[in-house]
Amino acid sequence: MKRRVLESTASLKETMVGYYLELGSAAAAKSAPVAWCTSTGPVEILRALGYKVHFPENHSSMLGAARTANDYMTRAHARGYSQDICSYLTADIGAFLAGETPFSAFGLEEVPKPDVLVFNTNQCRDVRDWYEFYGRTWDVPVIGIESMHMIENVTDIQVDAIASQMEDLVPPLEEIAGTRLTSDNFSEIIALSKECVDLWKSCMEMAAHKPSPVTFFDSTIHMGPVVTMRGIPAANEYYRLFLSELQKRVDDGVAAVEGERFRLYWEGMPIWGKLRELSELFAALSTTVVASTYCNSWIFDALDAADPFRSMARASLELFIVRSDTPKESYIERMVREFSVDGIVFHDSRTCPSNSNCRYGMPERLREQLDIPVITIEGDQIDLRCYSSEQTKTSLEGFIEQLEDRGRPGEGVGD
Repeated sequence: MKRRVLESTASLKETMVGYYLELGSAAAAKSAPVAWCTSTGPVEILRALGYKVHFPENHSSMLGAARTANDYMTRAHARGYSQDICSYLTADIGAFLAGETPFSAFGLEEVPKPDVLVFNTNQCRDVRDWYEFYGRTWDVPVIGIESMHMIENVTDIQVDAIASQMEDLVPPLEEIAGTRLTSDNFSEIIALSKECVDLWKSCMEMAAHKPSPVTFFDSTIHMGPVVTMRGIPAANEYYRLFLSELQKRVDDGVAAVEGERFRLYWEGMPIWGKLRELSELFAALSTTVVASTYCNSWIFDALDAADPFRSMARASLELFIVRSDTPKESYIERMVREFSVDGIVFHDSRTCPSNSNCRYGMPERLREQLDIPVITIEGDQIDLRCYSSEQTKTSLEGFIEQLEDRGRPGEGVGD
């Protein structure tokens, strides 16, 4: 069986190229302040103040997808950064030390030098260490938000605490940008960002149809604008186009994977350097990975233009990665039912413990609670030394045989 390529991919490339060119131009001409921001950080504040924003995690995933990350990590290791910490961090710093970047494909000779680096540790602590390397290197300010973790239920006290930290970012950001944050502009950016994530959510929900018009592997590519361009109208324009194509596939009965038999959920990080290989393997097995935790991590339901700081704070605390295992398991259970999932694939990413939810018994608990097959594969988001194609292929083929033996392909849990 074969996988079908989405026609909107060409428009996606145009959208992303436009973003990179605008970022590079602003940095080169110093026509706008430049900020670096973590992928789930307070980008709306930055955009409301006129910053052009770079996301280092996006840069690292590009190194991974190009399978060049391992060429750079040793340079960071030689500077004292452990092989056991985030490979995004070590690959990005290593590429900087080598004076190389995948942005060269867009005419950028180097990553844009920041005027400020802004983090949120809601995803992990490594982001602060990562940004502090560049803060020391360029003598630029590093500011951010220290988040709570392992949250069972998000409370108003927690929301207020994070909102206060966000508000505290404004004066130094205003000083660097040389402008003031206005409520009208801030609310407008929040509204654009909310529309963007709502459109992205609608795109992801299309995979609940049978057969699914889109796969997890498609989504890891098409998520580019929601990660890097929230608050920019071009992102919303792109997702309207993408959603339209997915809806047409549904209306016409076109499957992302021809002859879809099984539907899986992917929990954990993508393996960026093996996306095509895994996509083709699942397609050959007539299996669609229909949903994931990762691609849904940029759906911020709480955003509200009428209450910018508190809604941003709540959105940052409602993220899957910030929660304890009980709400995480409830979330996965809901996704399994909504998307008619036949089995769950956990990815144990060696250098990303925050996004590896298979280390404290969750797969076994979900297997028992949902009466569903579960498998864990070992790898890493971009360090391919941690991944075996042959071993993974053998394991996944055996997993699909297990699904076949159950004798209810495509039924999912609760169907």
